[in-house]
Formats: sequence, structure tokens, C-alpha cells
Amino acid sequence: MSTETAASLKPTDAPRKALFQHLLLPIDGSDLSLRAFSMGLDLARTFGAKVLALHVVPPFNSIAYMTELLAAAELSFSQHAVQTASRYLDKAKTLAKAAQVPCECHYAFGERPHQAILDAVNEHHCDLIVMATHGWHGLNRMILGSETQKVLLQSTIPVLVCR
Repeated sequence: MSTETAASLKPTDAPRKALFQHLLLPIDGSDLSLRAFSMGLDLARTFGAKVLALHVVPPFNSIAYMTELLAAAELSFSQHAVQTASRYLDKAKTLAKAAQVPCECHYAFGERPHQAILDAVNEHHCDLIVMATHGWHGLNRMILGSETQKVLLQSTIPVLVCR
């Protein structure tokens, strides 16, 4: 390579890859999660990235007697949960469209929301998670745990936590 050619190549001449290209934005319908979702959309727009909105539906938990009654209740719960998830994800689509950010929406059933989030990262090749704290404090946090904390501890990609 001649000196003239080497001098004409500048680092800015090469196309730059965005820092993040696919953001996972978990939502639970709370104001806090929608605020984190909006922050994630702002980041996605800045990076020219796409987003995946994810709502994790907890499964129906029950006692194992009176199976006919419980089966009907489980079906009703599942139908209601899917309707609720659809409502949350429709809101996410509307916000993403207004922000002009490509958005794919999914819901998943799972007893462990943090695991469903981490599974979605792998399945959809996301490179950043933007999520909210749930706002629990004191004894509730100790007893119930924090899905955000579990994601932070187990994620192999960066996690941005919004308050």
C-alpha cells in the first residue's frame, strides 16, 4: 500500500456499525414499564435499531382438586391473560409507530419471567435489554424477589434499568 493510499483512508470513511441493533423491551403494563419502553424506543431511534416488545404472562396456578372447576378457571384465566397481553402489546406498537421504530411484539407464558426474557434474547438475537425496576421495596422485595435483579445477574448482554 502506498503512502498516498494509506493517508487517504480515514477511520470515518468506513461504515460504522451501530452500538446496538436489536433491543428487547419487556413490558408488564405498569406505568414504570411503559416509561422504560419509551426510553428504549428513544435509544432504538438514536441507534437506528429495531425493538422486540415482550410481555410475560404468568401461568395459572391452582390446587389439584376439583379439576373440572379448575380447568374452566384456567381456560378463563388464559383467555383473559392473552387479551391483556394483546392490549399491552398494542400500546407498545402504537408507541413504536409514533417513534418510527420497527417493533415486533410477542407474549410468552412462563412461571419465571426473567427466564422468558433471557430466552427471548437468545431466540431473537437481541443485544440490549431495557427494562424497569418493579418498584418493590423492603419485605416484598425480599420475599418475592426482583425479576429485574435476576435478569441483571444472568444476562450475557447489557441491561439498562430504568426507574
